[in-house]
Amino acid sequence: MKDRFVSIIMTCIILMIFLAFGFLAIILLNEFEEVETVGEIEENQEEIAEKNDEEILKENYIQVSTVKEKEKEEEIKTPKVIENPLDKIKPESSKQENTNSNKYDNINVDNYFYNQLEEYAKIIYRSFETNKENMKNGVYQIEFGNSFSDILKQSNGQQLLNNHYQSAIEAYIYDNPDIFYLNPNKMYLNIEKITRGSNVSYNAYINCGNQDSYLADGFNSKQQVEQAISNVSQIRNSILQNRTGSTYNDIKMVHDYIINNTEYDTTISRPNIYNIYGALVNKQAVCEGYAKTFKYMMDGLGIPCTLVIGVASNSEGKNENHAWNYVKLDGNWYAIDTTWDDPISTSGWVSESSKTKYWLKGSREILQDHSPSGQFSQGGKIFNYPTISMENYQ
Repeated sequence: MKDRFVSIIMTCIILMIFLAFGFLAIILLNEFEEVETVGEIEENQEEIAEKNDEEILKENYIQVSTVKEKEKEEEIKTPKVIENPLDKIKPESSKQENTNSNKYDNINVDNYFYNQLEEYAKIIYRSFETNKENMKNGVYQIEFGNSFSDILKQSNGQQLLNNHYQSAIEAYIYDNPDIFYLNPNKMYLNIEKITRGSNVSYNAYINCGNQDSYLADGFNSKQQVEQAISNVSQIRNSILQNRTGSTYNDIKMVHDYIINNTEYDTTISRPNIYNIYGALVNKQAVCEGYAKTFKYMMDGLGIPCTLVIGVASNSEGKNENHAWNYVKLDGNWYAIDTTWDDPISTSGWVSESSKTKYWLKGSREILQDHSPSGQFSQGGKIFNYPTISMENYQ
């Protein structure tokens, strides 16, 4: 009986020991699982911190496009901003924040439309001018660093920068007819939002997005671009070598060369009809090509000149998009329309008087059928034109 009692006691003690060990094991197991969970959370937090610290979160991409509403006679191609979702446009990213602010203020620009821009738009304009040589390859990436961080931190910062970018592109196109080899349709302003904890900053750059390049159609390499520039320059030099020293006669020389050597394109389908290459090399252009060529020549002569776009009433009384020029002579500005001084004749004969119908006109006469618009695209900046003389040049 005594042995049996001792046996029961020992069994109870052993069970208690096992229970104690089991309880202890459960506690230790729970502790171990909690540590793993905590460790996993810490690891995730480190990954998140690493992403916040290094990974750039791409917000959106802005593309400059051009209006392509085909007119019966001709069209004016003016750029506008189109937002593109991330899943459609995925240009290569540097994957790190460019902390430097690049405002391109080491270059001096004094062009007519540039001088009307606000500072952020001027930065973008100057970036084009600074990188004009680099952009000939069509893939060069223009870096702004965090130059636009301040504006992008505003509640409507995205839209504000869109507007500045739009204005800069428009001003650059119409101030610089010699950049005929660039296609703003294929140029993208990329805005990247960088988050490091609670700190948010932005990086911006321009490239060709998912396009092969931002060169205009027909140009596939820097070598082709340089050859085209050389061809255009040679023609200009051959014309300007005949300059007389008289501003009036030099303007007339250029005017006459353009209307006598350029054919108005009625197909609205040939390449380069909107630029100086089409007018000077291919000898075919529409009004924008005529007007840009006239300005290109005036720039070579150092004579102040602007390109003007708007609406004009043609010989049939129909309004159409149109482009012409204002040029400064003897302290006053006058209008010249080389396109309409080169009329199309079904008989093949054109009177001499018709070739000067729009030669150095004042506002009293030119505004009867020409209505200038300083707004190059819907919703875009309204630019000012020079105030032209009321009377024609005498």
